[in-house]
Amino acid sequence: MGVSTSSPGKGIALLTVDFPPVNALPVQGWYELADALRAAGRDPEVRCVVLAAEGRGFNAGVDIKEMQRDTGHASLIGANRGCYEAFAAVYECEVPVVAAVNGFCLGGGIGLVGNADAIVASEDATFGLPELDRGALGAATHLARLVPQHLMRTLYYTSRTATAAELHAHGSVWKVVPRAELRAAALELAAEIAKKDGYLIRLAKAAINGIDPVDVRRSYRFEQGFTFEANLSGVADRVRDTFGKEGPA
Repeated sequence: MGVSTSSPGKGIALLTVDFPPVNALPVQGWYELADALRAAGRDPEVRCVVLAAEGRGFNAGVDIKEMQRDTGHASLIGANRGCYEAFAAVYECEVPVVAAVNGFCLGGGIGLVGNADAIVASEDATFGLPELDRGALGAATHLARLVPQHLMRTLYYTSRTATAAELHAHGSVWKVVPRAELRAAALELAAEIAKKDGYLIRLAKAAINGIDPVDVRRSYRFEQGFTFEANLSGVADRVRDTFGKEGPA
């Protein structure tokens, strides 16, 4: 359980997230992921990082139950800061990051894949932000990197999800494969990237980030301010307390 790093091929670091049962990360999990991403990017032997997950789905966001157990705001603040660091670590990783997405990719998962350089998804993968149903806000910054503006707004307001095939049609998912072939497909793409000169690929990552029209750190931090307002007003607790009581998450 946790975040593990392995080296399945020359120049490739494979980061695997495993927080049963649904990869809803606790506060410490987000920091652990951020640290692993930054360490992999600093490794001079690494030219590409693959971010994958074990279990039923890629990521179910933050651990809502951890927040519900907290009578104060420590878990909320911790989750917000942890997500902020993990999302930034993907974006600022010194080498390209390929996300291998299986099953559900929700909430914080959108923050991770929205900041990745490339996405390979299994046929059963779904992407969405159920934040309004969970008393939260945020990651519209990252969903907007995956789908067109009006679709992003509709998905956000309704808490609906989009399929891997739909995202592939929009150009944000590189390839959709059967679930059994996901890891191999992601590693194949990573191997192609890792064949490039290590110094040059790092320059390319920095250059592409430098021309990005949206400052993802500042944009997401702006969104987080409204999350805090929702919590201070009491509406977040009221909505969050219904989580899990109206059917499966």
